Amino acid sequence: MKRLMISIAALAVASAATAQELPKTQLKVVGGLSNLTAYQDYEKPFWTKTIPEASKGQITAEIKGFNEMGLKGPELLRLMSQGVVEFGTATLSYFASDNPINETIDLAGLAPDAKTARAVTADFEPVLAKTYGDGSNVRLLGISPYPAQVLFCNADIKGLSDLKGKKVRTSSRTQAEFVEAFGGSSVTMAFGEVVPALQNKVVDCAITGSLSGYSAKWYEVSTHLLALPINWNQQIHAVNEKAWQKLDPKVQAFLKESIAGLMDQMWSAAAKQTLTGFDCNTGAAACPYEVKGKMVLVEPTDADRAQLKKVFQEQILPKWAARCSADCVAAFNATIGKDLDLTAKK
Repeated sequence: MKRLMISIAALAVASAATAQELPKTQLKVVGGLSNLTAYQDYEKPFWTKTIPEASKGQITAEIKGFNEMGLKGPELLRLMSQGVVEFGTATLSYFASDNPINETIDLAGLAPDAKTARAVTADFEPVLAKTYGDGSNVRLLGISPYPAQVLFCNADIKGLSDLKGKKVRTSSRTQAEFVEAFGGSSVTMAFGEVVPALQNKVVDCAITGSLSGYSAKWYEVSTHLLALPINWNQQIHAVNEKAWQKLDPKVQAFLKESIAGLMDQMWSAAAKQTLTGFDCNTGAAACPYEVKGKMVLVEPTDADRAQLKKVFQEQILPKWAARCSADCVAAFNATIGKDLDLTAKK
């Protein structure tokens, strides 16, 4: 049903370019993690079904998740820059160690809801587009989120203060700083290693998207789920600039408008899928899937939200500003900071 809706939506917004004769074009795409719903329900059907249908068969694409290609993720921006990968999708946090500007829109505690997450992403997208274009020969086509990144714990927790003394799997530096700010210790490990780590108490908790955790069956090895968005783990959709320039201008126009539609779909889905993840991990009747977990849903208190905001302003934002360039910090203040009444200081 979701795939059908995506196809119909894309056809409905087909640009003027589709009314013209589009030249036959074959594209190769390296997508996100193939076992997650963002890829299965949106990315893959977009390239393999929606694009061919909307272009009346003139534009076709092959897509594989980067994990299916034997890649780990952090090398994708470099491979796109080199032209080894033409179109690619990659999580921004993978590039944070290369340049802290990649952390900017997804700092832990910055966006406590999907609406704010999209607003800060839109604010800063032109800055990222210029960064990649100038430094990497990569054209940014869009940015999409995963469902909210939340805490899964194989331990009895009632709020953020219970992270004290806990070992928590994190996937980015900003998540690590969030955990450490609450007295926990951060453990870095690959997504695929988390289930045995929770099962064997190598870690007490782990952070991932609420629905991503469900898809990976984290509900089988964890007992409590804190329903407080920490961050959104945005991913970029981009293309090698030289590969882009080789495309017919009508194909470029068609792809830009179509991908903008895909981004709308994925942002809308992120908020809904966050709730679906809560429902399915905890066995709520609203879960649309047959298999349901039995986790305890821990609703965040006003104190939790206030703590997260305080930690963000006093620890996470200053630490990020210290490692990002002066231009990067100035760009934050002129965009996201201006909208959210925040000031980062170098």
